[in-house]
Amino acid sequence: MSQRIHRQIDVPLRTGLTRSQLWEAHDKGLIKCWEIGRQRAVRFPDLAKRCLADELPVLGWKGGVSRSLKKNEKYGSLKYLAEWQGLRGEHLDIDLSEERALTCSRTGMVVTFTPDRSKYFNQVAEEA
Repeated sequence: MSQRIHRQIDVPLRTGLTRSQLWEAHDKGLIKCWEIGRQRAVRFPDLAKRCLADELPVLGWKGGVSRSLKKNEKYGSLKYLAEWQGLRGEHLDIDLSEERALTCSRTGMVVTFTPDRSKYFNQVAEEA
């Protein structure tokens, strides 16, 4: 069953919500991560350009890559994917029940963004 979280890029950022409403609602915090990405794109245009060039830079959630690793693939958080979409100025479009693989244009690393935290939780943390 599809559990798709979608928001249009022209929707204003939300205000006045509680921590619970932001992080524990049906979207599991993805809308907030996307909104953070939108805000960071304004403050850090060079970071936004890297994302638009299909790079997967290190952000606050698991999924970014700073260098190629011996194993050319890893798992990342859907929260990273949401922030990345916001940084790119894209609509938020994530299905909570599906994995999505992207390849970093700079490192060639393949990152599979997954709703299964156990896949990325115990991975070796990458140094930023």
